[in-house]
This record gives sequence, C-alpha cells and structure tokens, in this order.
Amino acid sequence: MNRFPKLLAAFFLVAIMSVSCNTKSGKPGASSNDSTTATYDPNFVTEAESFADLQVLRYQVPGFNELSLQQKQLAYYLYEAAQSGRDIIYDQRSKYGLMLRKTLETAYGTYKGDTTAADWKKFAEYCGRFWFSNGFHHHYGNEKFVPACSFEYFSSVIKNSDTASLPKEAGETVGAFLSRIKPLVYDLKVEPKLVDLSPDIDNVAASSVNFYEGVTQKEVEDFYAKFSNDEKAPSWGLNSKVVKENGEVKELIWKQGGMYSTAIEKIIFWLEKAVTVAENAEQKKALELLIGFYKTGDLKIFDNYSIAWANDVNSRIDVVNGFIEVYLDPIGKKGSFQSLVSMKDMEATKRIKAIADQAQWFEDNSPLMPEHKKKNVKGITAKAITVISESGDNAPSTPIGVNLPNADWIRKDYGSKSVSLSNIIYSYNVAGSKSGVTDEFGLNDTVIQRMKKWGSLAADLHTDMHECIGHASGQINPGVETTDKTLKNYASTLEEARADLVALYYILDQKLVDIGVMPSLEAGMAEYDSYMMNGLMTQLTRLKPGDNLEESHMRNRQLNAKWAFEKGKKDNVVELVKKNGKTYVQINDYKKLRDLFGQLLREIQRIKSEGDFNGGKNLVETYGVKVDVALHKEVLERYKKLNVKPYRGFIQPRLVPVMDGDWITDVKVEYPNSFFAQMLEYGKKYSYLPLKN
Repeated sequence: MNRFPKLLAAFFLVAIMSVSCNTKSGKPGASSNDSTTATYDPNFVTEAESFADLQVLRYQVPGFNELSLQQKQLAYYLYEAAQSGRDIIYDQRSKYGLMLRKTLETAYGTYKGDTTAADWKKFAEYCGRFWFSNGFHHHYGNEKFVPACSFEYFSSVIKNSDTASLPKEAGETVGAFLSRIKPLVYDLKVEPKLVDLSPDIDNVAASSVNFYEGVTQKEVEDFYAKFSNDEKAPSWGLNSKVVKENGEVKELIWKQGGMYSTAIEKIIFWLEKAVTVAENAEQKKALELLIGFYKTGDLKIFDNYSIAWANDVNSRIDVVNGFIEVYLDPIGKKGSFQSLVSMKDMEATKRIKAIADQAQWFEDNSPLMPEHKKKNVKGITAKAITVISESGDNAPSTPIGVNLPNADWIRKDYGSKSVSLSNIIYSYNVAGSKSGVTDEFGLNDTVIQRMKKWGSLAADLHTDMHECIGHASGQINPGVETTDKTLKNYASTLEEARADLVALYYILDQKLVDIGVMPSLEAGMAEYDSYMMNGLMTQLTRLKPGDNLEESHMRNRQLNAKWAFEKGKKDNVVELVKKNGKTYVQINDYKKLRDLFGQLLREIQRIKSEGDFNGGKNLVETYGVKVDVALHKEVLERYKKLNVKPYRGFIQPRLVPVMDGDWITDVKVEYPNSFFAQMLEYGKKYSYLPLKN
C-alpha cells in the first residue's frame, strides 16, 4: 500500500515462471547484441531443495569482485546489520514465533533418531515451511499450516533431541512443554489466519499478527486519531506494537531500550561500522539518520532519513533497512522488519532510467482525471540493482521491484527511488524457462511463441513501470487523509492494482519503442497474454480448494483481469475458450483491452484521490476475492501434472571477510546450497531477541 517503502512482494511470480530466459547477454530480456557488466556463470546451479508447495532457488551476485575494498567492507557491514534483525520478523508474525522456531531448530539440528523415515520427512517439511514463511502462517496465503506427521511422532522427535536446549520455561518438564505448544502447532483454530482482510469484521481482532494485543480495531483507530493529521505528519504507528495495560491503550516502541532492543542494538553496531566506510557524504548522512531513528524510535527522524536516502543517488552500494512494509498489518500501519543490501547494475540501469526520465510524459498522457494528475512529477531515481543479501520480510520470498520512500509528501517534495532486482529476476527466469507453464496454458502456437520470445523483456518492463511510474503517479485530493485511514484494509490491494494498471496501459504504447526500451509492440501483447492468463487462471495454483483470495497482490491481479474480462464481454474483448477439454484465455482485441485497463486505472485513482472507501470495497470484493471453483480445480489438476511449485524463494549468499589481524583485506561471496543448513546457521549466529519482548 502507499504508506512507506514499497516492495513488490513476489510480484508476477507465476507469470515469471512461464517466460523464457536469454542467457547470452547475461541479463533477462536482452537481445543477443547487448553488453553488460553483469556476467552470470552459466554452470551455476539455480535450483536447491523443494518441499510442499515451495521451490528454493539460489542467486548469483555478479560484479561483486569488481567493487573497491571500501565498497566490499560497506556491503559486509550492511549484510551483518540486515541479518541481525532476523529475529524481529518471527516475533512480528506471531508472539509465539521465536519460541517455536527455536524448538524446531533444536529438534531438526539435534534429533538422534532415524532421519530416513517417512514421518521424519514430514517433520522436516514442516520445519522447511516454517522457516520459509518466518512462522506457521503461509507466507503468501496467510493461513495457518500444521505438520503432516502426528503429534505423537512430533513429540518423539522433541524428546529425542537436545531437550536441554528447548525454550522451556523455568522448571517446566518436556512433557509439560509439549502440552503447551501442541495447540500452537496443531490446532487450526489457534491463530488461524495471519492477516484477515474480510469485510465488516474487526480485522485487528481477527488477525494473528503480533502488532496488537488486547485491543480492538476501533480502539486502535481512536488511539491514532489523536495524532497530528497534517499532510507532512509522520507515519504514526509504523514502529510499534499497540497493547492495553491497566485499561489504557499504549504503544511499545521498537527502538534501542524499547521493544526488540537487543536485536536493534546489533543492527546499530553494524550500521555504525558502515558509516565509517560510507561512499560519500550523502550516504553517510542517511546512515547516521537511520541509526538515530533506531536509537530514539522518532518517526520524524525516519522521515528525515527517508529524504536523505532518496537524495543519495550516487552510491554504488545501497541498503533498505527498517520497519518498512505494512502488508502484514490488517489496517496498514505497522511496518515489518526487512532489509535489502544491493549494488547498482550499471548496464541494466539504462533501461529503467529511460522510463523514469519520461515520468512527466507518462503522467500527462495517462487516462486519469486532470485533477488527479501530478503537475510536477518529482525526481524519480531509477536503477537496476544486483541483490547482495536480503533479510526479514524480504527473505526467503523476495520482491523483484522496489519503489520508496512511500510517504506521499516525501515523494511529492523530494522524489523517490525505483529499482528492479536484476539478478533475482535472472534466477527466476532461469528456473521458469524449465517449467512448461507457457506450453500448458498458452492458447495457441502464436501466443506461446510470442510469450517465449518477449516474455522476459515484457515482465522486466512491467516491473520497471509498476515501480517507477506506477507508484509515483497520481495525487490525493486536498483535505483527503492518507489511504490507510480512508481505504483501510483495501488500501494495499488498490494501490498495487493502480501501479499494475499504469504498467499495463503503457506497455502497449508506441512511446516505449520510441525511447528505445522495447523493440516491438509484440512485447506488450505478450505481457497482456501473460497478465490475463495469470490473473484469471494460473495464479490460482497458489490456493487450496475452497479458498478465496486473501493476499493483496493476488487480489489486485484478479481484480484487474476479471474487471476487464467482465466489462469487455459486450465487445468480446477477452474470452475463456475451451480446447480439448481445457480452458484458455483468448484476447480478441488488444487495443480495446488497453482502453479497459485505462478506464479501470482512472476509477481506482479516483477512489484513492477521493478516499472513497465504499467504491474501493465494491471493486475488490466484486472482482478480487471470489474464485471460480470449477476453473480453480482445473488449474490445480493441470499444474499437478507439470510438477511445478507455485512459490519460490532464495538461499542467501554469505559474505565472508578475509582478515589480517583486525583488518578486513577482502570480502568474498559464498553460495550455500542448502536452505535447511542456512536456517540452522542463522539460528545459531543471529538469535538476539529473548523469547519475551
């Protein structure tokens, strides 16, 4: 949602799985005569373990060895700062998250029994799912999951591990400990859903996320209604948990000396080291302000940090670190801990910069109402980045695009940064080229070959425009409050839908050909094929039978695709056709489909600009939530035959300093090949929070 740094969570994952990869140039979507400084090893093994509905991948960090020693040191310190906050996301997702994670680490790492048994594999799968999701709620669907093995077997594993290392309470026996955690692990009625965005309920009370305790949604809203509400007010509530003590609603601030202090102190330690090797004065200032924010919890300092960060446009090494995304909060206030350490991909940056340089043209020529257009789009600093390491809510499941800061007034007055994660996209494309999804769901040979030829470039362009001009477009009417207050639990879905629609509207525009980022409108047609196929059909593989859509990005994609499908029926713009007993998406008029996307973009921007809650609710509930049961069943059956995992995430590279006494003389990148081993390694090295914060 449009509140603070926007990270595109798993955007277009299913679509990416269906596109091809051009490995000649070393970057996805490039023609064979392009050159790039990013050289990928063609023999690098991208796929690692797979389990449940998850495929774990690996990514390369090309160009790291070209960095100066100072830049490598900076990357290492920021890498350690990122991992130092890892505990926080487990506690944010559930107040029991850390305790259960330490239990699983102990059991998986020290079990003395038979690790070839079928039940052990079921137990190990639960561990993998838990670590992948940073807790016991599905990382994408939000629903609670439980082990496939019996509680009796689960108990036997615990009892045959290092029981002295279990996170028991003082004097608690192993049996009592197991009785205490049984409902947390096995009872689907205990913390059943991480984030519940259902209409007309108390979304705070219904959600298990550990941002609120003992308070109702109304009490939270009344609490924050007392804070200043002017245009440049900080993002109140971004870095705190709201509780009720002695009948009084209050905040527990995430800062040094407050909640999460022991982890935050470690983050500060490494950030202070990073300051000593900052590349320039702008980067140093931003890092010092971030440290000040962590020390005080003052959101005004965080705004100043965000401005300084946006102004640092020359550094090769960059970092996102803090309480950023608000998707895990049912009412869109609390930021999840996350971090992304990266370096600029110099060659791939040229494409996204070409789009950013035309931001005002895109705004002026958009189908928005004139009063909703920005008259002066402030500097969008656009670049492609090579990810070095991710942590918190960014890992293992990662975005492929970033646009921030997200405070409207900062974006308006100081601009924003928009980035594409080039090496992450590259790994997705390498893995996706083997999936067979395009051949299974593509309507005919024309569509299939077009998607294979242009799919990677089209997906890159969509991501670039979604982040670069999508989130930067439009403006809120004077006097209208921020979207978390006006659109509430629908704000995230509507903002993502809006950014998608900007990209969809322009990806079939001759302007992209004219500025040299797209060689042919055929690429835009390929993106329409992919988007409609994904929004109406293939993303449904992520849902269990009987489920509706809960996650904001999935809702946004179906909303856009289904609205266009329904509104275009009169002119037969898009139809679902049957061929050999299978359903396919057929686009009959690409130009009219573009017009429909423009109409929906205009309406969603109106909803956001005017703060029209009922209008937003109607759109999302009508088009973005309910699933066609029969079509869902068919999609699941067809995917099952492909043996494709619907969700993917990454093992993180490891940065290792080369030491000469107390001095770092070099930093090397290592590529671990086991997700399970990395989770145990992280558990031992980066466990800084006590079980009770």
